[in-house]
Amino acid sequence: MILLGQRLARLRIARHMTQAEAAVRAGLSRNTAYRLEKGDAGLAIGQVLRYIEAIAPATSLLELLQAEDPALAALEAGEKRKRTRGLSKEELTKLDF
Repeated sequence: MILLGQRLARLRIARHMTQAEAAVRAGLSRNTAYRLEKGDAGLAIGQVLRYIEAIAPATSLLELLQAEDPALAALEAGEKRKRTRGLSKEELTKLDF
């Protein structure tokens, strides 16, 4: 359930949605949305499915677990470290105090 909760949270973030917005769209309380994203096993599967539908309509539970949503791929690409160039000798001497 923890993996499912993490995927729900990442999908919501990838879709640029707050937890409160997702909860309202799903007809759930924000506390329930929080519990879903934390992987609380005491929640009904229907609540999970409604939350998925609110965040990403037409996305199935299987697609979520396989992380096939394009928004998730875009989020991952944005999170990867960017390669930076090293400083030149001139820049290093300017920084040397």
